[in-house]
Amino acid sequence: MSAEKFYDFIVGQKAVYPCHGVGTIENIEECSIGGAQQDFYVLKIHSTGAKVMVPTRAAKTVGLRSVISLPDVEKVFQILQSPSKKSTATWNRRFRALNDKLNTGDLVEIAEVLRDLSSLSSDKELSFGEKKMLERARNMLVSEISVARGEEKSVIEHELNHILFAI
Repeated sequence: MSAEKFYDFIVGQKAVYPCHGVGTIENIEECSIGGAQQDFYVLKIHSTGAKVMVPTRAAKTVGLRSVISLPDVEKVFQILQSPSKKSTATWNRRFRALNDKLNTGDLVEIAEVLRDLSSLSSDKELSFGEKKMLERARNMLVSEISVARGEEKSVIEHELNHILFAI
């Protein structure tokens, strides 16, 4: 008889995987890796349809987390409304710092990236890489907030436009 197992996530639950965004836990599978049995969350990423396998024991280590709470959504909107941080660093250092923030998967950090790049874009033309980063940050925010609130992405897009561009 096998011991009962406890997991941080259950099948059907929405979760966020850094660099990929929101997904749904589709299954928990046991696989043999190097002769050792290991359990994996099978996560289907909403934005791409890709399936990602995350070891259950390493889920926290790799940054797999629950979707942001509604009070935290409000914190994100406060960050977006706050003044941007003007960087005096060179382009490549600024890019690296913003990319590191984006890759944490932390929505507060992602909101800072979106706010700062949006502000920068009103002052000057963004580089191709910065434009891609801005788009990625925006998509990650919209996707997770729409799941957290249970609203359409278009509603969140409109709200972000209103905050960032005072439309």
